[in-house]
Amino acid sequence: MALLITDKCINCDMCEPECPNGAIHFGPEIYEIDPALCTECVGHYDKPTCISVCPIDCIVDHPEHRESEAQLWDKFVLLHHSS
Repeated sequence: MALLITDKCINCDMCEPECPNGAIHFGPEIYEIDPALCTECVGHYDKPTCISVCPIDCIVDHPEHRESEAQLWDKFVLLHHSS
């Protein structure tokens, strides 16, 4: 499933450079994660790096974008191996 940055975000800039898919960007007030690009780091790392580097634990599972690991792998392939 995609991840979500909650409104507890303090805009510390730790998560954005860690995302291998470019899914994290600065929104109108806080950082946001594009669910179409988020694979929870499947295909890159064992666990989501944005969660690992967040100092206040404001990154959670997105309740509206639940995906299986197989779906995350399919998204990874489409993002990184399509021509």
